[in-house]
Amino acid sequence: MKRRWKIPGWNLGNKNGPHKDGPQQPSLLSEKKNVDLPQYGQKQWQSYFGRTFDVYTKLWKFQQQHRQVLDNRYGLKRWQIGEIASKIGQLYYHYYLRTSETSYLNEAFSFYSAIRQRSYYSQVNKEDRPELVVKKLRYYARFIVVCLLLNKMDVVKDLVKELSDEIEDYTHRFNTEDQVEWNLVLQEVAAFIEADPVMVLNDDNTIVITSNRLSETGAPLLEQGMIVGQLALADALIIGNCNNQVKFSELTIDMFRMLQALEREPMNLASQMNKPGMQESTEKPARRENPHKYLLYKPTFSQLYTFLAASFKELPANSVLLIYLSATGVFPSGRSDSEGPYDFGGVLTNSNRDVINGDAIHKRNQSYKEMHCLHPGDLYPFTRKPLFIIVDSSNSVAYKNFTNLFGQPLVCLLSPTAYPKALQDQSQRGSLFTLFLNNPLMAFLFVSGLSSMRRGLWEKCQDYLRKINRDIAQLLTHSRSIDQSFLQFFGDEFLRLLLTRFIFCSATMRMHKIFRETRNYPESYPQLPRDETVENPHLQKHILELASILDVRNVFLENTLDDY
Repeated sequence: MKRRWKIPGWNLGNKNGPHKDGPQQPSLLSEKKNVDLPQYGQKQWQSYFGRTFDVYTKLWKFQQQHRQVLDNRYGLKRWQIGEIASKIGQLYYHYYLRTSETSYLNEAFSFYSAIRQRSYYSQVNKEDRPELVVKKLRYYARFIVVCLLLNKMDVVKDLVKELSDEIEDYTHRFNTEDQVEWNLVLQEVAAFIEADPVMVLNDDNTIVITSNRLSETGAPLLEQGMIVGQLALADALIIGNCNNQVKFSELTIDMFRMLQALEREPMNLASQMNKPGMQESTEKPARRENPHKYLLYKPTFSQLYTFLAASFKELPANSVLLIYLSATGVFPSGRSDSEGPYDFGGVLTNSNRDVINGDAIHKRNQSYKEMHCLHPGDLYPFTRKPLFIIVDSSNSVAYKNFTNLFGQPLVCLLSPTAYPKALQDQSQRGSLFTLFLNNPLMAFLFVSGLSSMRRGLWEKCQDYLRKINRDIAQLLTHSRSIDQSFLQFFGDEFLRLLLTRFIFCSATMRMHKIFRETRNYPESYPQLPRDETVENPHLQKHILELASILDVRNVFLENTLDDY
């Protein structure tokens, strides 16, 4: 089987397979205290993190207060100070992974930036010790991950150039076995930052960095008279298992985009907590801002089920569990006399034994179901609580054959199973369906054949798209035939935005001239009333008006409108 690279040294202390909480990083606790904390569960880890924060805070203050003595008598080196700062940055980053509070990313960024600005690692290259240079390279890789998550692309580009120079110097001076892997790190981060298919440009042709996290004006507001449920999105599993998709540090581009769609814009943590790692460092901000998330990169079935069960167990009352699956499709082999929840295939889970080519998995015995697959029936036990599922796969329609056994709110948003040939060569840069859920305007520009746009026009189109979202919200809440599950979820801002973007995506594809096959369209369980949502003449008119603003109206069909 083709070997998956990992950032060298990023899996220290983890004996139980790949990291499940997202980008792979060394466990600080495993390195220092040999404590193997489970990656799932939201409570038991806090005391360990709190004590570790306290230790490093005291260490940081100690070196500040006694710097002259440490320098003169004990030969304290600047890279050693940098290591302490780097560990504190790692702790904040891991705190973000554990809590999903984006404010901790800003704290991690502050420490990593200080290391760079104060050149703590500048003298490392003068010492003939490759392990010290690797510490520096790992620092750069971790800093890049944090900057990617904060959309600081200008900093990322500078860091990539510096990392490239450092790797070149490292490989020239030391003949080590990890040279190829570090070069792969560079290649993958370069591909990651170029994954967006459309550039937004300032007047001086510099690239505008756009954020796709939820802002105060992001989700359409609930207007008076809209009757919706009071459920809140509390937990999300974001699962990535697509072959050959752009990734960096065990975070595929689809996972990255969905992660941002489920977060609010970061705010400065300084006003809420002491800096850095003080006694209150384990306290949460006053109001929980984001749903808790698990990031699972190529999990096995047992890993996926373990995390799913943990999320289900800890889900609060009146809360929703979201499952996002971006994965290779697994198709049933041969025909089955029955049409049960294990007869339509599903999506791939990881196995070290199978060799996978393309989307099909060939089983040795066709009379058995594929075991390395998440079948729709595998999710049935978890429909005892409100469940919101998004499947982006070539076999997403397998999840259309769901049955709501327990009467709880249940919705599945399903991607097209195939795209027109003109768009298929973009699959390595992420799925079009997920792009619509993350950045609908960029996806709209892409299917319209546009690759760049001026900032002023971009902002004008964003304003118009907000109007479209408001009208979609009204269509949904005023519908007389829509399944109540959609309305039960509509009270949550994140789910409301995902639902309106899904309808916009589906309506756009149905009007587009090259999306002419049924398999080119998204579907849902339960089915939406088409004439009131995705094929509503009022919404179709809006899409044509947006196309007119962009001068791409010729890309869309107009004879679908009764008014034309």
